[in-house]
Amino acid sequence: MRIVGLMSGTSYDGVDVAAAEFAVEGDTLRLRPLGFAGLDYDEELRAQIGAVLPPNPTSIEAVCRLDNRLGEVFAEAAARGVALAGGRVDAVVSPGQTMFHWVSGGRARGTLQLGAPARVAARVGVPVLSDLRSADVAAGGQGAPLVPAFDALLLRAESGPPRAALNLGGIANLTVVAPGAPVLGYDVGPANALLDAAARRLLGRPCDLDGARAAAGRVHPALLELLLAEPYYAAAPPKSTGKELFHAGYLDGKLAALGAPVDPDDVLATLTELTARTVAAECDRHGVAEVVAAGGGVRNPTLLRRLAALGDGRWRLRASDELGVPTQAKEAYAFALLGWLSWHGLPGAIPSVTGAREAAVLGSWTPAGPARSAPPATPPRRLVIAA
Repeated sequence: MRIVGLMSGTSYDGVDVAAAEFAVEGDTLRLRPLGFAGLDYDEELRAQIGAVLPPNPTSIEAVCRLDNRLGEVFAEAAARGVALAGGRVDAVVSPGQTMFHWVSGGRARGTLQLGAPARVAARVGVPVLSDLRSADVAAGGQGAPLVPAFDALLLRAESGPPRAALNLGGIANLTVVAPGAPVLGYDVGPANALLDAAARRLLGRPCDLDGARAAAGRVHPALLELLLAEPYYAAAPPKSTGKELFHAGYLDGKLAALGAPVDPDDVLATLTELTARTVAAECDRHGVAEVVAAGGGVRNPTLLRRLAALGDGRWRLRASDELGVPTQAKEAYAFALLGWLSWHGLPGAIPSVTGAREAAVLGSWTPAGPARSAPPATPPRRLVIAA
């Protein structure tokens, strides 16, 4: 079975596309990567997304326009995925762009992703799986993170010390896999979310390329102390977060609380230290021996160097490429796997990760043409109500 997985994360800089072929051999599922690509959002679309994201006020009209604009972009991304697969796929997984993840009192109450899946289905002509988080939320779960289903299968071992998978996207999330123990996974805190917000605010750039400005700065102790005092870090999992909490206004508030200006390079150095420290603390807490990293943050050598230093030989940091999973496309491949699971009626959310009452089969299917059963030879022209 061939599936295209799409992913656009909290950095909202574009869509990752991955095409995969799945085959079952006994109790082993084999994933053969067929290729991956990226489709960048243009500046106008990024601005449109930013204008709708919390805490900004918006309108139903703006949401509708953005939903359909994103649908066009995801449709183009899906078409590229089909081309990567040689022109034939069975399904596309298009989870959409998360616009709001409603968490109150430590519980997820709802979640909203935009991306008009019908536009994707119309473009590629195969069923499209979308809205992957809602079923888990309805079962009492956080609806995030969902990638641990992929991590648990990839890192599964019968013996040995715990291993972790780390994704450094807008938000840093961690999956911990230990023999004989339930899989753990949760959002640790910001990775690129605050770094990118600072780069836009202070440098007029979308990001701190290669962490160069952070490397030139020094950690500001008072700012770091303020940032580390965030209650989210002390909350026990299951937990999830996003730009509802870690947004530009959040950073503005912390900087204003200092009462004195901070050099832009020092701000970036401090935010890099924040991510490294919070992630390292969680790795140490679980006693992991290895951390397999992926996501956009892997392209930040300043962040990776600091993470490796904090590991200090207790755990090994390596890129997911070493396991055959491209770091920039891991989440897209993970969503392709979730599509395979849902196609076969298998749950994709892990209750020990999300806190759900039961494991949920994820997503909603948007058909492209007939359903799995063949249509009648003659389309019906009238309806009769039987007694």
